[in-house]
Amino acid sequence: MSELIVFAFPTETGASEMDETIHYLKKEELIELKDAAVVIRKPDGKIKVKQATNLVGAGAFGGAFWGMLIGLLFWAPWLGLAIGAVAGAISGAMSDYGINDDFIKEVGATIKPGGSALFLLISKWTEDKALDRLKKFNATIIRTSLSKEDEQKLKAAFGAGE
Repeated sequence: MSELIVFAFPTETGASEMDETIHYLKKEELIELKDAAVVIRKPDGKIKVKQATNLVGAGAFGGAFWGMLIGLLFWAPWLGLAIGAVAGAISGAMSDYGINDDFIKEVGATIKPGGSALFLLISKWTEDKALDRLKKFNATIIRTSLSKEDEQKLKAAFGAGE
């Protein structure tokens, strides 16, 4: 089972700062990532997404997955009713992959303008040791678990099959 975990920060640099520690946790084999992305929400609300390639190399899901998820998290709440139906359909599709509406709403509400987030798709980790090393960053943690089946559905949907 994989976990999709979001570490949210009130500053634009928080995710990048945690990025280095995650890199060391990988080297120490305390965390095994399938994919990762850094999201920065500028003060004007605009979103900048970058694949955290320094963490995982070529990502398992890639830009299509992160683009779809990040778009849903940040643009859907501010879209009009006409687009709301499309957002609802996308949201429903994401729940088919184990990412539910509560998770989507919580992430969208937590990452405020001027903030950032580190999105990690974790396949395996020594949670207590990793979290102990990460607590110094004072991040808000939002998580969801994905079954192997849900993860495979996500990979297939975004063209990243095994």
